Amino acid sequence: MQWEQLSTLLLIPTRSVAPFEPAGGLLSELPTILVVEDDDPIQGIVEEALTEGGFESAIAASGEEALALLKSDSANYRGLVTDINLKGRMDGWEVARRAREIDPAFPVVYMSGAAAEQWASQGVPNSIMLEKPFAPAQLVTAVSQLLNISSPSPTSS
Repeated sequence: MQWEQLSTLLLIPTRSVAPFEPAGGLLSELPTILVVEDDDPIQGIVEEALTEGGFESAIAASGEEALALLKSDSANYRGLVTDINLKGRMDGWEVARRAREIDPAFPVVYMSGAAAEQWASQGVPNSIMLEKPFAPAQLVTAVSQLLNISSPSPTSS
């Protein structure tokens, strides 16, 4: 078992995290999560954690790029994971607000080392804030929790 610290995220083994399981229990199509992060090493950590947790990920390095991806016709994102302080004119708070304009129930997970205390006043309702450093398993748990809340519950027959 390897342990490694990279940037402000602490890597821990994530194999014990149960992957998100869509209604019906089949993983035929993995949910795609849009990740907005401008730090390459952190992008890699987040992408690996999501992959190991049973998700696909799409990476955007700026808020503007993320918004273009969210508005694209081919976009089929199930959730957003965004850093707050980003390169460009748009921060993570704004990206999340714009995502919620497109879909008012869109799951949002924020990540920040410096702006976490602003979440109560700046964050969108029913979102989760992960303060850096955090364990990758916490990210998978947060995304899974929001997706399970926003997914329709299976009907019993």
